[in-house]
Amino acid sequence: MNWKSFALGVSVGILAGFAAKTVISSTTNVSPEKVLENVKDHFKQNGPISGSWIHMKAEPFEKHQVQYQVYKGGISKNNNGKTEQFEFIADASTGALLDVRLLNEERVS
Repeated sequence: MNWKSFALGVSVGILAGFAAKTVISSTTNVSPEKVLENVKDHFKQNGPISGSWIHMKAEPFEKHQVQYQVYKGGISKNNNGKTEQFEFIADASTGALLDVRLLNEERVS
């Protein structure tokens, strides 16, 4: 084996690895655990959280005629003696929040 063949093989291997990494990273979603962690960090800025959940499987969602793959989840927090429950929708590919809505308010005894 000569050095030219070896260098060519190494170069092709590096390029193939880089191309495979690019393709895989462009089609890979953010983990639902990471999305929930980011949402919880956002909500914690306004007080403590009493509970949270997230669906582990991404599902299709449309907003303003744009199609997304999303994770849906929820956050519960106590605010001035009231339990507030929020539902959120986050983009599965970026983790960005697309929608948050207040579900209900109820008094804590």
